[in-house]
Amino acid sequence: MPTSPRKSSTKNNSNDTELVQAIQSGRIDLYQELVSRYERKLYNFGLRMCRNASDAEDLVQDTFLNVFKYLKGFRHEAKFKNWLYKIAASACIKKRRRLKYAPDQTLSLEDFLPGDEAEVAREIPRWTTIPLDQLLNEELAEVLSDTIHTLPEKYRIVAILRDVEGFSTAETAKILDITPANVKVRLHRARLFLRDKLKNYFEHDHNYPST
Repeated sequence: MPTSPRKSSTKNNSNDTELVQAIQSGRIDLYQELVSRYERKLYNFGLRMCRNASDAEDLVQDTFLNVFKYLKGFRHEAKFKNWLYKIAASACIKKRRRLKYAPDQTLSLEDFLPGDEAEVAREIPRWTTIPLDQLLNEELAEVLSDTIHTLPEKYRIVAILRDVEGFSTAETAKILDITPANVKVRLHRARLFLRDKLKNYFEHDHNYPST
């Protein structure tokens, strides 16, 4: 019988806890196992955020250097994965701020929310409520990846953490040090923006029904 996602997630968290506790107890030789467990996931996260392989590699390196530096003080008050992505998100934001040739975009997604949000929500097509990871099939992956990268950073990182990496609203809020309400608003605006950018693909080519 296949393991449910929730049970699988719980098992992974338990494995992380045991591994991290062993490293904290002096088993430094196990640190590479921790790196191997998450380096590909962090690289993909960095690639989605930066769209540059070299920057993604730097993000992975910076993240694990900081993990190694601060792991002794990790108290398991949050899941290790959440703490890891908090470090990665911080490294990503700091790196982009240092890149003079890649300043954050000034696009305001408020322009995509005319009037009352509840009224807007009733008008959007069904596919905008689908998490992004469910839209990442082979045909759409490149188009969606390109479109996600046109989002301003604060919206892009929320969309990736929530819809691609699978963190909850509360977890995303803690990773980014913002309120859950801000996470919901930014995700809503990100999806509306993506809807506008991808409407030709869905409405003309795939004929997704509207609500």
